[in-house]
Amino acid sequence: MASDVVDLIMQDHREVERLFDELKDSPEKRPNLLPVLTTLLTAHSRAEEAEVYPVAAAEAGEKEEVSHSQQEHIEADQLLAKLAATDPESDQFDQVLQNLIDAVSHHVEEEETKVLPGMRSNLSDERRTELGEAFVASRKQHLGEQPGDMTREQLAQQAGNAGISGTSGLSKDELQKKVEKEAES
Repeated sequence: MASDVVDLIMQDHREVERLFDELKDSPEKRPNLLPVLTTLLTAHSRAEEAEVYPVAAAEAGEKEEVSHSQQEHIEADQLLAKLAATDPESDQFDQVLQNLIDAVSHHVEEEETKVLPGMRSNLSDERRTELGEAFVASRKQHLGEQPGDMTREQLAQQAGNAGISGTSGLSKDELQKKVEKEAES
């Protein structure tokens, strides 16, 4: 079933928001919900980075917004990894969860008010459907990955999306450090 990539991305956003609400409201469900959230957010981010962001930057005129969104993905990965490493029954869990919710909510709001409208107005229905199919296939491929499970190629994609130059000769570890440092600045 073919769908518009903008609609698919927004559906994922609503599901992440639902999971956030459940994690906040039902502490007893946290051990089971946390892997679901981590899997969905990671697969969603990797699919956007691989399939959507390059097209949004090159074809929809959203280069600056894509760079900013990519940096927010890097920050969300770091927060998601911290949440996954935090005991769901600890006192720190609520604060780490709230930090992630705040960062992701900010990202979703910006993406839905800037990047996605630009894609809807600057890409044809057919192109958005093609991107939707690529997004779904990529997301499926990345299911099960965790925030830290990145290949050098995925890190290079993040660097390219974020407009970070001078990365071609870097090792995976050097590239990861550069991407994370650039996202913090």
